[in-house]
Amino acid sequence: MENSIYFIINPVAGNGRSLRVWKKMKAEMEKKNMEYRSFMTDYAGHAEVLARQIASIHDYRLKTVIGIGGDGTIHEIVNGLSGFDHIQIGYAASGSGNDFKKGYGSSKAKGSILTRLNRQAKSYDLGCCRAGKADRLFVNSIGAGFDAYVAKLSNEMSWKKFLNRAGAGSFVYTLALMKGLFTYQPGPLSVTIDGEEKVFEKVWLAAVSNHPFYGGGMKISPDARPDDGLLNVTVVHGLSRGKLLLLFGLVFAGRHKGLKEVCMMEGHEITISGPVSVMVHADGEYLGETPVTVTLRPKSIKYYI
Repeated sequence: MENSIYFIINPVAGNGRSLRVWKKMKAEMEKKNMEYRSFMTDYAGHAEVLARQIASIHDYRLKTVIGIGGDGTIHEIVNGLSGFDHIQIGYAASGSGNDFKKGYGSSKAKGSILTRLNRQAKSYDLGCCRAGKADRLFVNSIGAGFDAYVAKLSNEMSWKKFLNRAGAGSFVYTLALMKGLFTYQPGPLSVTIDGEEKVFEKVWLAAVSNHPFYGGGMKISPDARPDDGLLNVTVVHGLSRGKLLLLFGLVFAGRHKGLKEVCMMEGHEITISGPVSVMVHADGEYLGETPVTVTLRPKSIKYYI
């Protein structure tokens, strides 16, 4: 099937919300006699495997892959399509956090993803990080420290399915944050941006962002833009646990910028390291531990937004 649309659906995203989105989309395509092929994921990481297999088999005959799921699904698809830069990516957000949808403005887009396929895909920046020996692409952000710890807690939380079913999936991150607040121990971190090193004490987190949102709607980097050719760095350090809780009350509105314990910078190549290794996540998925190096690939990926 040349130039047809390929769908990768994560059936458990949003506790089944993705399946409802898919059924509606499928009915719309069949009504219009559109050609398509679809694949369901069976396990974590399967979307990446499927995307790579589809692209490898069809190569330049393939123009569009559409993901239906959460931020983890789009993260996997983008990594699976690494090296196939001509393939354009569509996305129907149906997960619990949906930071990609907020950060790239698709929450303001009118019509379904099928409607947006009639428009021209736009080019956006793509982040690349290395923790250990593995390179990993990211669309939203990477984080070292407390946020990676919270991301791991939230992905393992037994209440996640219940909250998704109740339409309160983003609350998972808040619960995980509260738990992590009393168990995480901040320490020293070094952040090097384009060759210039800064050392911080008692660091809670160091986030590198491609757009403002992460953690289910937190506006961690209000000035970040996914097409400006820059990565934005946010370091939170020297806070008491009580004041950290205040910060997370402000961060959803991006009002934490004025705190003296919040340092915001920008650049093209960032390295985060320290005397003690801390957890690292990419788009909310556990990646490994510091040191981590982050670079940018400007305008290197095309999305239907």
